[in-house]
Amino acid sequence: MLKKLAKNIKGYTKHSILSPLLIMGEVIMEVIIPLLIAKLINNGIYGEDIKYIAYVGGMIALCALVSLFFGAAAGRSAALASTGFAKNLRKSMFDKISHFSFKNIDKFSTSGLVTRLTTDVTRLQEAFHMIIRIAVRSPAMVIFSLVMAFSINAKLALVFLCAVPILAFGIWLIMFKAHPIFKRMFKRYDRLNQVVQENLRGIRVVKAFVREEEEIEKFETVSADIKNDSVSAERILAYNMPLMQMTVYGCILLLCWLGSEAIVNYNVLGIGDSMNTGDLTALLNYTMQILMSLMGLSMIFMNIIMSRASAERVCEVLNEEPSITNPERPVFEIENGDIEFKNVYFAYHTDKNVLHKVNLKINSGETVGIIGGTGSSKSTLVQLIPRLYDVTEGEVLVGGVNVKDYDIHTLRDSVAMVLQKNLLFSGTIKENLRWGNENATDEEIKQACISACADEFIQTFPDGYDTYIEQGGANVSGGQKQRLCIARALIKNPKILIMDDSTSAVDTRTDAMLRETMAKSIPGTTKLIIAQRISSVKDCDKIIVIDNGKIDGVGDHNSLLETNTIYREVYESQMKGDEQE
Repeated sequence: MLKKLAKNIKGYTKHSILSPLLIMGEVIMEVIIPLLIAKLINNGIYGEDIKYIAYVGGMIALCALVSLFFGAAAGRSAALASTGFAKNLRKSMFDKISHFSFKNIDKFSTSGLVTRLTTDVTRLQEAFHMIIRIAVRSPAMVIFSLVMAFSINAKLALVFLCAVPILAFGIWLIMFKAHPIFKRMFKRYDRLNQVVQENLRGIRVVKAFVREEEEIEKFETVSADIKNDSVSAERILAYNMPLMQMTVYGCILLLCWLGSEAIVNYNVLGIGDSMNTGDLTALLNYTMQILMSLMGLSMIFMNIIMSRASAERVCEVLNEEPSITNPERPVFEIENGDIEFKNVYFAYHTDKNVLHKVNLKINSGETVGIIGGTGSSKSTLVQLIPRLYDVTEGEVLVGGVNVKDYDIHTLRDSVAMVLQKNLLFSGTIKENLRWGNENATDEEIKQACISACADEFIQTFPDGYDTYIEQGGANVSGGQKQRLCIARALIKNPKILIMDDSTSAVDTRTDAMLRETMAKSIPGTTKLIIAQRISSVKDCDKIIVIDNGKIDGVGDHNSLLETNTIYREVYESQMKGDEQE
């Protein structure tokens, strides 16, 4: 795990190394100061030597200034290193997620990935900043201060060695108890993000069904769970400060008692007769330095407890391998839009297949309608063509070649999909349409919009094709959004065009115009049209009827009316509905 995270320091290695070095300089200066104070008291004040006092006082001031410089420089380097580490980590995660298949994304959930990219990375950034500063400063301060304390009086300095095991055991016990709670708490953050995202995306539905109170209650429940976990963790972490204070003040009391006895009564407790006021003052200073450093270490341990759960969650993403990858020797050219399914089975994350022994042959340039009930796996079937998912068994061939043998970019660039959930991005209409072809000219954009019956409403906007689209296409209607998404797909000039119920929000007249203009504008493209309306598919060269993941019938409109019960029932129910209207 640490090795995986450490790779993201690349580019900021210099600052990551420089900060600890500068910290070492700061520590050395701070450790020298108590020794100088001891000399000031012993030789200057008791000796009433003003020149010596001025000289040592100047040295103390100089050490303080140098320590300040090292500390400021170390802070700057640590900030650059930690923010750079976080930037690289987010990029590594985003790059990994961008190459995930739908199967990988389904495993984590969208809200879980968002939390990992934001909250978890921020926590790791803070932990890294502490590690290259306090995690270097505290041990260095402890070691150097101990050396100086033992050089002054080795027997009195043994007090510190008694304190360390007490602190170590206490901190370990706190970590052991708190870590599972933080791990559970971060999972609750995923749920909180999910609730917020669902509510904001579906705010119109929430208001339409007057479900505000229920949604607020759902949010409050998740928020309360996080609060309860946080309180439980803080109750455990609260023992850290009393433990530190008990140790610090215990050491100070022991040193004051034993040190003062050693000064007043020589050889008391076998300490020796070399103690004086300056030495005791230095020892007390080193006591504070050592124990404050130990307190800093305990803070690091507490931070590590919290960030360990984040590190595990981030590494889950970094360690996840995309289930769909390029072959060793990919094919970079697709000859035509022929599609063939050979004994195809498919299952998601369970052992239950949603597609069963699918065998289909679609010729290049054909217009094929796909119809079936809700949950019959129509969308699943077409998503296997551009390898959004991989088949569980069997083969899917495009242009006579197994889709697994193609370069993924080449395959998907040749297949245009207009999905059920049409999505537009914030930006102008032109910028959205150029997702299909970033080099498309204004004329090509206009022609694609004419074919998609979108030009007629775009011309009514004051800014035309430069009209700004709000996030998610909030400022255009559902039908307008669908037509813009169809135009975006047409700009690719694909070999295969898949329209997954993408005309459900347009009227039947516009639907008919769309099919007519597409037949003229892209005659050589294989077109797959998933629809609920018989009128959308009845003129297709071939119609496929799917029922519970199986091919129930294949043929044209007339032949299916005669031979396929499901198709006939759908047709009759829709015709009856039209007559009643």
